[in-house]
Amino acid sequence: MKKKWIGYLTLLLSVLLIGLYQKELGILPSYFFGGASEQSDSLSVEKDRYLYGIKVTGLHIIEGTVAKNQTLATLLSPFNVPYQIIDEIATKSTDIFDVRKIAADKKFTVITAPNTSTAQFFIYEPNPAEYVVFNLDSATLYRAQKPSTQRKREVGGTIETSLYNAMVDKGISPELIDEFADLYGWSVDFQGLQKGDIYKVIFEEKLVEEQVVSISGIQLAYFKHKGQEMHAIPFEQDGQLTFFDQHGQSFKKAFLRDPLKYTRISSRYNLNRFHPVQKRYKAHLGTDYAAPTGTEIRSVGDGTVLDATYTSANGNYVKIKHNETYTTQYLHLSKISKDVKKGSRIQQGQVIGYVGSTGLATGPHLCFRFWKNGTQQDWLQETIPPSAPISPTNLQAFTQKKVAGMQLLSLIDPALDDRLLASAAKNTK
Repeated sequence: MKKKWIGYLTLLLSVLLIGLYQKELGILPSYFFGGASEQSDSLSVEKDRYLYGIKVTGLHIIEGTVAKNQTLATLLSPFNVPYQIIDEIATKSTDIFDVRKIAADKKFTVITAPNTSTAQFFIYEPNPAEYVVFNLDSATLYRAQKPSTQRKREVGGTIETSLYNAMVDKGISPELIDEFADLYGWSVDFQGLQKGDIYKVIFEEKLVEEQVVSISGIQLAYFKHKGQEMHAIPFEQDGQLTFFDQHGQSFKKAFLRDPLKYTRISSRYNLNRFHPVQKRYKAHLGTDYAAPTGTEIRSVGDGTVLDATYTSANGNYVKIKHNETYTTQYLHLSKISKDVKKGSRIQQGQVIGYVGSTGLATGPHLCFRFWKNGTQQDWLQETIPPSAPISPTNLQAFTQKKVAGMQLLSLIDPALDDRLLASAAKNTK
């Protein structure tokens, strides 16, 4: 019996010695011997965490929103940042981000070391797609883009009350609505749409954190008004990308249809209108666009500024000569853009001022006037010649693109919600 126990002890000792040898060689895992293992220790260590590209593992994160009249100095004052550092960063930041443009209601983040209120980083988000990192230890800063996703949308709808309401109901941004209205502005009277008119549009959106931050612009479009179908097909001709209809006629004109982005006409050209201020019948030789004070006003075409000044009747106004035939005028502005002066060269779509009620005006609006060969005309009745149609040499290539585009548009059912083309989505930096 004694020999039997000696045998068992010898065998157990041999197993332990072999196990120790294998552990040293890394063959046998340490949990064979019980207790906390190296593997379980590594799992208990906190995984590294990054925020705005900064390793913030173990650091303290404070998030907030800029209050009215707050500056970089007042935002950082509770976090023990010396004024000399703030001043140095403000001086360096001009080319990257002007700290004077820190605005109310924008998000900011402060990162501090544990057990201290001294800030190491300050991050400001000027818009949903970007952020600015201020390294308070090194008094440096940089600007970066948030990760983003592109998605293609195909949307269609039927007009019940207005184009704006129909598109907003499908989640289309005002930016794209303005672009759509500009595209069809000379072909469709958006003030006189009929119930049952149909629109379709294909475009791409850029998303950051599931929020749409921008659009790429219209890729294809369709509008059916009073039974007339109008397909908009993009095609490059003479080095310029232009939209053409299914017959090869250009949508592009010498002028934009409206001096304001999609808005409401409150008063038309009228040779016998009752003036609301002067209280007498007087010819109204312009077109009034109702809009809130501060709304951007854009030049309908390229040209040269004849006047940018103030009179008691017109208020602040700008007058532009486009060529030997056409001149336009923009009245009652709250203010004129600072770079718009007599003799300035203006581009089509350039912002020249902002809606107001200066001069003889009862409320905020733009009075837009239009001259042809020196005589004021009814802008809404004017026919502006289009750009050149598809040339014979481009006809075959355009026809191929037109057929493909019209087929894509035909697949959009205006009665259904739009299709988010997941297959077209892609991550970007």
